[in-house]
Amino acid sequence: MNILVAGFQHETNTFAPTVASYESFVRGEDFPGLVRGEGVFELLNVNLPASGFINFVRAQGHLVTPVIWAGAGASAHVTTDAYERIAGEIVDAAASASFDAIYLDLHGAMVAQHLDDGEGELLSRIRAVVGADMKIVVSLDSHANVTQQILSLADGVVAYRTYPHVDMADTGRRAGELLLALMRSDRPAQLVARRVPFLIPVNSMSTMLQPARGVYELLAELEPQVLSLSFAPGFPAADFAECGPVVWGYAFDEAEAGRAVQALFERVCEPEEQWAVAFEAPDPAVRRAMRIARTADKPVIIADTQDNPGVGGDSNTTGMLRTLLALGAQDAAIGLLCDPAAAAAAHEAGVGATIDIALGGCPQVEGDAPLRGHFVVEALSDGKFVYGGPMMNGKASDLGRMARLRIGGVRIAVSSAKAQLLDRNMYRAVGIEPSQMKILVNKSSVHFRADFAAIAEEIIVVRAPGPFIADPSELPWKKLGRGMRLKPNGPVFGKAQ
Repeated sequence: MNILVAGFQHETNTFAPTVASYESFVRGEDFPGLVRGEGVFELLNVNLPASGFINFVRAQGHLVTPVIWAGAGASAHVTTDAYERIAGEIVDAAASASFDAIYLDLHGAMVAQHLDDGEGELLSRIRAVVGADMKIVVSLDSHANVTQQILSLADGVVAYRTYPHVDMADTGRRAGELLLALMRSDRPAQLVARRVPFLIPVNSMSTMLQPARGVYELLAELEPQVLSLSFAPGFPAADFAECGPVVWGYAFDEAEAGRAVQALFERVCEPEEQWAVAFEAPDPAVRRAMRIARTADKPVIIADTQDNPGVGGDSNTTGMLRTLLALGAQDAAIGLLCDPAAAAAAHEAGVGATIDIALGGCPQVEGDAPLRGHFVVEALSDGKFVYGGPMMNGKASDLGRMARLRIGGVRIAVSSAKAQLLDRNMYRAVGIEPSQMKILVNKSSVHFRADFAAIAEEIIVVRAPGPFIADPSELPWKKLGRGMRLKPNGPVFGKAQ
């Protein structure tokens, strides 16, 4: 077969401060930069669904026609311009190329300025030009808000099973396996799906911890009974009607699919409180980290979850930095703090200089003013490095000019472009060896665990002021589906309280 391949990924936090422009996709931010045609093959050694799919189907003797791969870091809405330009390329290729099947590497939580269901709309446009008989298989992030339109228009949909997402390439391979199974059969696959009636906080979705670990273990036990089984906990910060978790599966026998989906659905929902999250405030968290660090051989890691660029933050809040300084923390590091002006000032002054600047600050967060102070420039970097951890291993990154600044006992990894702190090489890019620090403050929610858990004495999740509200019940919802609980055992949207 000749299989058309395209990728278009964005996780949209409709409450976030910054939109995703076309230039965001060109840069890639947390993802590789936009590539077209044969350029997609340059990603085959990167842990991405498209690479897993392409490597698998080629090994089976099939051909691939790559169109485009584009991804941008989580933010507010994808601009109309960006959506139409990238989706337009994919639809035009589908209309003009000669091929036997289609694979799409999508996220599943894309909201554009002019439409709520980015992936569903893309599938609708593709179906309009290729017809109902063309087999289309899609892979999704586990943070997908899986809509009825996505499920009804694709012949097969599979989702990641790990968070941190270390199985992205594996998910692409599974999408390839499902596509080939569908192409070999003269029977249509039967879909069964169940929508979970409550939002799940991002911080409780980590498959390195319970309950998510147990849910996916059960999924693996059940899947041999069916063609494919998936669970997406969703992305609980996208204000549209179908935001939320979904369980779905495929089998040639609808009853078999129903039994597997029901068993997994019950495990997800019972008990509901298993998904509840306890957050710590900055001051007690740093005090506890300092106590532990006095005798620990490994760093204490604090997750600054509400300024995580991986869920829509801009990686520029100063709350955790101020707390570290106020409490006199020593041998501490924080990263990344995105401030192009600060990085430029450091490069102009040079290593060894002391610069008087106002660092960071998020205008959309009340009270989060830039931190004015005297910072020592300890190291400079061009911001180019390669990810070494298990999640984005092999991905080349360019975060623009970077600097290592020091104030008091705290070192700050400053970048010119935002990216979630999920890989130790991001600190090493400015000469900070993470394992040698007493305290690390990572602007991340969960992904950092993939590379940092092995060196952590303890991990503390902190709610410092930031643009990503970690408790979904505190968001100002307007379009969420009525009857959805805003968190496990939480208030019901659309119901008078």
